[in-house]
Amino acid sequence: MIKEFRDFIAKGNVMDMAVGIIIGAAFTAIVTSLVGDLINPIIGLVTGGMDFSNLFINLGEGDYTSLVAAKDAGAPVFAYGAFFTAVINFLIIAFVVFLLVKMVNRIKDAAIKEGEPVPAAPSGPTEIEVLLEIRDALKK
Repeated sequence: MIKEFRDFIAKGNVMDMAVGIIIGAAFTAIVTSLVGDLINPIIGLVTGGMDFSNLFINLGEGDYTSLVAAKDAGAPVFAYGAFFTAVINFLIIAFVVFLLVKMVNRIKDAAIKEGEPVPAAPSGPTEIEVLLEIRDALKK
């Protein structure tokens, strides 16, 4: 069983997947920073200083000035701003993954084209073929 597990782990696909997960986790941190530190402030500037991450509807009693205050008080909240931020994160990640897949496919296509044998220029008939044609023509 240990040998089978070792063989399974040693397969290229499993290692590729592990590398992808690690890079994906690091990439998620970059995208989260991109959205939180760069995109949301620009959107907030365009929308008059609105902070999406602090948008919420209080579903319980009380009046809270921020989402953090409502959550600290244990109030039930509908945090739609956090959802908007998650949607923006998703769209950015999906777009970047699309670009990466497109780039990888382009590289694969180029590698396939480079690996294909170049078709040789059609050569004329060989000397023997010409002589056989002459012989056959003379027999007629």
